[in-house]
Amino acid sequence: MKVYFNNSCKICKAEIDLYKKEECSEIDWVDITNNKVASKETNKSDKDLLRRLHVKEGDKIIGGAEAFLILWSKMPKYRFLYKFFKLPIIFPIFNLLYEFVAFFLYLKNKKQLKNY
Repeated sequence: MKVYFNNSCKICKAEIDLYKKEECSEIDWVDITNNKVASKETNKSDKDLLRRLHVKEGDKIIGGAEAFLILWSKMPKYRFLYKFFKLPIIFPIFNLLYEFVAFFLYLKNKKQLKNY
């Protein structure tokens, strides 16, 4: 599984650094900053990759809150987050909050986009 994240965003980097400490061999961490390979692997634009966290499992690319669920499900220490946030009544709220926060992080970091 590959996780595509923005390492140049201080908030994103801090969170991903916590996950990296789990040393999960199933996860390949890919920084999307100035990474054309990430765009090719995901078929996503730089803007799309900057806007949300993405996970690639097999041929599937999953973004946003659902990507976090997949990520947390792979790490024993964070599996409780997966179990809680996947609940049918919780996930829509989590998804909405994620999109809200991700939008403002995108605005903060969009200067990374050369063609914006």
